[in-house]
Amino acid sequence: MILHGYFRSSAAWRVRIALKLKGLEAEYRFHHLGRGEQFDPAYLALNPQGLLPSLQLDDSTVLTQSMAICEYLDEAYPTLPLLPADPVARARVRAFVQAIACDIHPVQNLRVLKALKAQGQTEDDTRAWARRVIEQGFDALEQLVAASPGPFLFGEAPGMAEVFLVPQMGNARRFGADLRWPRLLAADAACAALPAFADTRPDRQPDAKA
Repeated sequence: MILHGYFRSSAAWRVRIALKLKGLEAEYRFHHLGRGEQFDPAYLALNPQGLLPSLQLDDSTVLTQSMAICEYLDEAYPTLPLLPADPVARARVRAFVQAIACDIHPVQNLRVLKALKAQGQTEDDTRAWARRVIEQGFDALEQLVAASPGPFLFGEAPGMAEVFLVPQMGNARRFGADLRWPRLLAADAACAALPAFADTRPDRQPDAKA
């Protein structure tokens, strides 16, 4: 497998974590988002959206969108599942994940922040926007898992919820969010002690200084 990503892409970070939790190896190819390398014709031939990540399978099939990629990995390699077996529990985990992937992350990612700047917003304005989006979203997620005993969000081991939480928590710190979510922070800290999360951090990727 080949993972096309970028060290600072939280969506690519999710897939790195999922691969590591599954014990899977993938060749890593990076595309610098700040330089617009995701729009190179060769990459657009793989992913016409020009988004990261993409996962190229051994038969050259290309999968896009981090949630779809993570679900594929869970179905194709069911050992150490990322989603619970119970249908209600699965739905709750998916709701948590989608809140990040569909509601929080898309409206504070690089494309949106660049669009805000193009409309005359300052750097401080765009950072404040990203911070507000993250804080409002995490306020709701904190309530969703408040009754969970922990330290992980939906069980005794990390799963899909943590795969998405940890990179978004990284974004929260990068944009200076008010870290006021004890339950989410406890799960994030528990994950930080595990190699699948520690080894996939952005600063530990080969393109972090490229």
